[in-house]
Amino acid sequence: MNSTHTVPTDTELAASLDGDFISAHAEVNGIRLHHVTGGTGEPLILLGGWPQTWWQFRKVMPELARHYLVTAVDMRGMGSSSKPESGYDKKTMARDIHELIRHLGYESAYVVGHDIGASVAYHLAATFSDSVRRVVTVDLGVPDASWLEIPMLPASDEQATALEKGRGGYPWWFALNQLRELPEQLLTGRFRLVIDWLYGHMLADQSSVEEEARRIYAAAYDTPEAIRAGNRWYQTMRQDIADLATYPVVTLPILTLAAEQSYSALREQMSPEKGTDIRVVRIDGSGHYVPEEQPAQMIRELLAFFGDQS
Repeated sequence: MNSTHTVPTDTELAASLDGDFISAHAEVNGIRLHHVTGGTGEPLILLGGWPQTWWQFRKVMPELARHYLVTAVDMRGMGSSSKPESGYDKKTMARDIHELIRHLGYESAYVVGHDIGASVAYHLAATFSDSVRRVVTVDLGVPDASWLEIPMLPASDEQATALEKGRGGYPWWFALNQLRELPEQLLTGRFRLVIDWLYGHMLADQSSVEEEARRIYAAAYDTPEAIRAGNRWYQTMRQDIADLATYPVVTLPILTLAAEQSYSALREQMSPEKGTDIRVVRIDGSGHYVPEEQPAQMIRELLAFFGDQS
């Protein structure tokens, strides 16, 4: 399987969205970040996850752009942004976003992160709180020392059965992505297999992520360079956990949106040690990929959270 087929450019994808979105690049923190911006109002930054690009927010960007000046970012190592050898710890990636916010002319912004982007958003709030107004993390807890205890084998019959029956619950890719070189050798030109497996196991509704989107993501990760960069987000997690232990408790308001299967775990993970003002909200009818599967619920929760300044 090879997904080197032609897919739309970022410029074409941006132009296809309502809200006058424009694709651009910024030189920040020694790298080049791609971002797509549109709308009017106060600034709102969207940070995505593995293995996707800024396009994962396509269903929420037009409506959010009616209320905010929205910027969806390809973070370091993602999509059309730089893929350097180093700098994938979330503290460094948070600096990338801090400098991007200032580069765009904002003093501060609302920040939403899904998956890996959620971790970057939290580290941003912890290290550059003056750049952040409020933070939303989507279906990911902040990696802490408890993540070092994730077992190498499925810990229960339920986890093993979930893998067989087409449901997530056992994050095997955390281990695979620790490896150097082998993932690139196995997956170059074949990354669509990973895309379809992850969606197949972590979507409640397969039709919520259409064929074109899957092709776009597969093309974005089909090269050795892109696979290596995505793996680095996971290879730096031990450093992220060490950095987390040095931060003060975050006092900015934090909203965590959780898929149905993640809700109980995220209520536990997003504890008072992570922040003094944290709300965890369950998104019904959604798997892990909330922005694509339940965009209306996500938009409603974001607008309510950002609009509540009490």
